[in-house]
Amino acid sequence: MDVTNQTTVTEFIFLGFPGVLCLRLTLFVMFLTVYLLSLMGNTLIIFIVFMDITFQTPMYIFLGNLSFLEIWYTTATVPKLLATCLSQVVTISVSGCITQYYFFFSMGATECILLAVMAYDRYLAICSPLRYSLLMSFQVCLRFSAGSWIGGFIAPLLPTILISHLNFCGPQKINHFFCDSDPIFKLSCSDTFLVEALGYTCSSVVILSSFLLTMSSYGHIVVTIIRLSSREARKKTFSTCASHLTVVTIYYGTIIFAYVRPPAKYNFTIGKVISVFYCVVTPLINPLIYTLRNKDVKKAFRKALAQKRFSWPDI
Repeated sequence: MDVTNQTTVTEFIFLGFPGVLCLRLTLFVMFLTVYLLSLMGNTLIIFIVFMDITFQTPMYIFLGNLSFLEIWYTTATVPKLLATCLSQVVTISVSGCITQYYFFFSMGATECILLAVMAYDRYLAICSPLRYSLLMSFQVCLRFSAGSWIGGFIAPLLPTILISHLNFCGPQKINHFFCDSDPIFKLSCSDTFLVEALGYTCSSVVILSSFLLTMSSYGHIVVTIIRLSSREARKKTFSTCASHLTVVTIYYGTIIFAYVRPPAKYNFTIGKVISVFYCVVTPLINPLIYTLRNKDVKKAFRKALAQKRFSWPDI
């Protein structure tokens, strides 16, 4: 498209969820409550992992990484979502929008890789228990953790660079509550075919490859559980894996629906609703399902609180 003599857009306006003030205030309270609970739950997990040496094992180190990730993952989008519920004019600069795009997709890719790594960790622990300490040593655990972050932040780098070179000439309104890929492409007056194709390819590769690796690990786990001789062992192992699989199903189900599909078939209204699940809901479900239902975690938390209380000086 010819952009000659067209005004360059310097900021965008988020439309968020339209509606009467009463509805938007209700959504604000709901989203704020979930956001604060998510921050508290994930911070609690990080606190327990760092404070209790018995939880400094690969499984809980990965969970600590996931919780730290979820805090920033939600913080990248939810504040703007809350702002759109209170105000009808919420703006973001073009550079700020591209920055939000990069960090959101970087942390999303990191979460995909981390979930695959965590599934592999459970596969080793259940299917190869005698070799687990050797195959998943502390050094290997740290390498997997670092690799997840590095790979996640590399994945959307090239699409972000290409987006930063797009021209935006108007309109300014983003039909979303954060800078998602398709709403950005709709506002560009440049040819977006290359960046759309590259973004679609990158997201599909990261999501589907990590999803297949995750499901493969859990598939082997299920087979191993069925072969266990003890009914109590089968019940305990399956209960743990079922909780993990619930998180995986919710997260991958929503992001596959949102990003592994032809860009032309994007529906903005459905896209915003689906985005709430992986931006707001899943970060809260993770701490609830992964650890806060765990008796050992709750015991460690009570122990940490008791130690903290006794360490306070009398006034």
